[in-house]
Amino acid sequence: MAISKKPELEQIDPHFGSSFSVRSFENNKVEEKPFWHFHPELEIAYIQDGSGKRHIGSHLSYYKKGDLIMIGPNLPHLGFTNRFARGHKEVVVQMKEDFLSTSFLEIPEMNDINTLFQRSRNGIRFHGNTKRLIGERLSDLVYMNSFEKLTSFLTILQALATTKEYTNLNAGNLALETQVSDNDRIKVIYRYVSENFKENISLEEVSRLINMTVPAFCRYFKRITKKTFITFLNEFRVVHACKLIAEEHMTITEVCYECGYNNFSHFAKNFKKVTKKTPSQYRKELSLKVY
Repeated sequence: MAISKKPELEQIDPHFGSSFSVRSFENNKVEEKPFWHFHPELEIAYIQDGSGKRHIGSHLSYYKKGDLIMIGPNLPHLGFTNRFARGHKEVVVQMKEDFLSTSFLEIPEMNDINTLFQRSRNGIRFHGNTKRLIGERLSDLVYMNSFEKLTSFLTILQALATTKEYTNLNAGNLALETQVSDNDRIKVIYRYVSENFKENISLEEVSRLINMTVPAFCRYFKRITKKTFITFLNEFRVVHACKLIAEEHMTITEVCYECGYNNFSHFAKNFKKVTKKTPSQYRKELSLKVY
């Protein structure tokens, strides 16, 4: 298998007259596919409609309608799985850390926002009333003129900086600032797992992809991602299981085998380890959600 290119640098150009980019995605072409990329801009994404798998740095999870996340600069991520599927709606804001100038960011009133920018390097997921209220404000940005957009966005950043309703994604181990070659290798591994996770994947075959012995690969993967390869593989399979439980009419047993597990008890154990719930509890809670 040939080694793929490193994560692609995405070029982001703000609209004329703006210091940051606000874009709305809706009903893009189905044949387009997400790609593994990074950019020096911070990114805030609000999912107005749709669901799928989220892959940011070393973090994997399932996202759904109403989710609100913030991604720090140079943190590689896979364009949301269903961003290009019909029915998906999303508002994305992207800006450089110094989009208001370095000197402006140094004034005392910007301390909270500066702290937010630093936290974003690990990825942040917002929840509770914060994601609902901020999601609505982000959606409104699309229709504002440049000055209204700026003043409203500053209010949004301050609200995100001071809320307690957030969770760190701990995805920052792969920030592309000093370890581009490592991200190149990790991309190869991630792509291979995403294409073959339903099959039995051995350490030997994964190690060969990046020309390492098994012991060397295990040490390398743990050093870069802060988790073992087996842990990562199980997380990937469980996240796919979450997607199937939420989106498909399948029994839990069918989900188990569709995710690459050939033992139900092993699947159930790993599912609870990752989600803190049994598969049945997860499905029941989803059915009670009202968006």
